[in-house]
Amino acid sequence: MSKNSVPQHIAFIMDGNGRWAKAKGLPRHLGHKEGCERVIDIYEQCLEEGVKIMSLYAFSTENWNRPKAEIKHLFNYLEKFFLRERERMIRDGCKIIVSGDITPLPSSTKKVILDSIELTKNGTNFTFNICLNYGGKAELVRAAKLFAQDVLDKKASIDELDENTFNNYLYTKGLPPVDLLIRTSGEQRTSNFLPYQLAYAEFLFPHTPWPDFTKEEFKKALSEYYTRDRRFGSIKDE
Repeated sequence: MSKNSVPQHIAFIMDGNGRWAKAKGLPRHLGHKEGCERVIDIYEQCLEEGVKIMSLYAFSTENWNRPKAEIKHLFNYLEKFFLRERERMIRDGCKIIVSGDITPLPSSTKKVILDSIELTKNGTNFTFNICLNYGGKAELVRAAKLFAQDVLDKKASIDELDENTFNNYLYTKGLPPVDLLIRTSGEQRTSNFLPYQLAYAEFLFPHTPWPDFTKEEFKKALSEYYTRDRRFGSIKDE
């Protein structure tokens, strides 16, 4: 019998797309294309398993340092993904949200994303949180500035700030903390992803690259999660 209930919120660092493509003698961008196919597979499995929220590290603030051609392909695949899948998500009762500053993104990408957010805003069954131009440190600085401005505007006082109220200034306002972080392709670091939200998450680092991270691989990861003993600082009977 598992020690943990179904994780409410799972975060994914979708690593290994470029290396997967290189190993097959393909351009790096085709790894990202194949990776988009895995996103919808894992989304479907989350629904089947009873997971309520998935957060995906799709593009970090540091990813702007990649070749311009690769970035262009990535945003193109992102647009196609939402145009193809959002009707299904509407039927599933899925709400699409974005964590990160999408201001610098190409105008066509921003339009598709904002339209997708608007079309799914009434979804209550599932939350699909895509993290774009996201950096964890930048999110915390942004939250601190937003709170400071509210204090200056006399909308809040310093004495009101605690862990719960601070959550209201994050991109993930209203979402529960992450229960499980999965980073594919074997790298064992969080890479500036959701540092506040990951405080008590379980971490799994399967060696499988994201394009090969099938539903079966995901179920294996969940099986490992269910064996973990999550104490949250307390002591449980042995």
